[in-house]
Amino acid sequence: MREKSGGSPISDRIENVIGPTASFNGDLKCDGGVRIDGVLRGCVETMGNVIIGEAAKVVADITGRNISVAGAVRGNIKASGRLEILSTGQVWGDISVESFLIDEGGFFNGLSTMRGEMEPLLIEESAKARE
Repeated sequence: MREKSGGSPISDRIENVIGPTASFNGDLKCDGGVRIDGVLRGCVETMGNVIIGEAAKVVADITGRNISVAGAVRGNIKASGRLEILSTGQVWGDISVESFLIDEGGFFNGLSTMRGEMEPLLIEESAKARE
């Protein structure tokens, strides 16, 4: 368990579930983890992890720490940690992540931005290094 800036703990546990027979329209904001196995339209914002189950259909922007997609997502994704698109996962939208993994068979259509401290290696610099 980590502590957020306000002093209350952020749990890695899944505290919020949209089950496979549920349909949710609206904005979901929370500190804990979220699992979606049903249909969600709107927005998801959490300090925790997000799991999109294989049967899930999500039309929403998603913000979370680590995000795992096994179902279908249409919307932008911001992960302060890692985004995983599993072999059954499909994402249509732009992503901004710390790290990114897509399994063979997974689908991604959008623009990607990876945050971090790395400096770009210029072609001229790599040519000089080989000399």
